[in-house]
Amino acid sequence: MPPNFNLPFVLSVAGALLTSAVVAALYVWPLVRAMPRLDALRLLAAFHAFRFLGMNFMVAGFVSAELSPDFASEVGWGDLIAATLALTSMAALSWRWSIAVPMVWIFNVWGTLDLLNAYYVGATKIQSPGLFGAGIYIPALYVPLLLVSHVLVFMLLLRPGSEEQAS
Repeated sequence: MPPNFNLPFVLSVAGALLTSAVVAALYVWPLVRAMPRLDALRLLAAFHAFRFLGMNFMVAGFVSAELSPDFASEVGWGDLIAATLALTSMAALSWRWSIAVPMVWIFNVWGTLDLLNAYYVGATKIQSPGLFGAGIYIPALYVPLLLVSHVLVFMLLLRPGSEEQAS
């Protein structure tokens, strides 16, 4: 096991991921798949508009002073870009711009890769999840919710016949 392996934290993240997936499968997916595609995508993108919360990793006192500033910056700016892409996607979907669906693809791919990269870097480079300080709930609760919603967006984007539903 890596020296920074923290079983309670890993179990917490795994529990949040499992619970998020179950709640999404039972309650969210049945609702969004019944909605018009562009409206469902807009609703799911709205959840990601709050990704600016990752900027708090760069706020003194929110995380430990020992947390790598490079990691904090990568998380913060990556999340801000994801939030901006989500908001832009929401606008494009609302106004039915021709670039709406490609915008959602860009937002969803960026957002997913950003979260997976943050988990990877956090797991391989951060000595202790305790360095996240008050921000511990972001990777332990919020990120699993975000990852599951990214999966839902991919499911809508890849859904057969969704092009006809979009028009």
